[in-house]
Amino acid sequence: MANIKVYNIDGQNIGEEKMDAKVFEIKPKAVVIQQAVVAQQANSRVAIAHTKTKGEVRGGGKKPWKQKGTGQARVGSIRSPLWKGGGVIFGPRSNRNFSLKINKKTKNKALKMVLSDKLANEKIILLDKLELKEAKTKNLKNLLKKLPCGEKKVMFSMAEKQENILRAGKNLYHIAFCAANSLNVVDLLKYDFLILDKEALKKIIAVYGK
Repeated sequence: MANIKVYNIDGQNIGEEKMDAKVFEIKPKAVVIQQAVVAQQANSRVAIAHTKTKGEVRGGGKKPWKQKGTGQARVGSIRSPLWKGGGVIFGPRSNRNFSLKINKKTKNKALKMVLSDKLANEKIILLDKLELKEAKTKNLKNLLKKLPCGEKKVMFSMAEKQENILRAGKNLYHIAFCAANSLNVVDLLKYDFLILDKEALKKIIAVYGK
């Protein structure tokens, strides 16, 4: 099992913690991780563009001119797709479904691969206890400066909701928060460092180490 340094809230190294091999020692495979990323992004995609068909465009109930005798082409409605302001043929619709299916075991394995890669590259920071006495952005920034992450993009993973931490990091663009039992591959790849405490680590192992 790999070991990780443990820091206190003052940024001091106070020891080491053994990491569970079932979660943090999985050999990364780009194909598996890419599959999980594509599926997650597809499932979160929302169809915004929407065009109306001939039957949905307002107006056009009356025939523009009679069928014969005018010398003009036959027209049934001014809302024909051939006319300006008419319906659209094969246009984008809001009911499009972009979702992709992915096996739960594959999704879970991809997540553990990313966690293993972060641990191998010293991108996981373990705190003895994650808490702030006051919900001040200044205090959180000072904590980050004392840790190896510095001012890089970090994601906090918490076993339970920490109001002071959430409020303190609300105005910091390079910080994100995620529950320990709701980690996902995209966010782990997006942020440089993952910061968690021992309680969050226990929950991660309990949830993803099955």
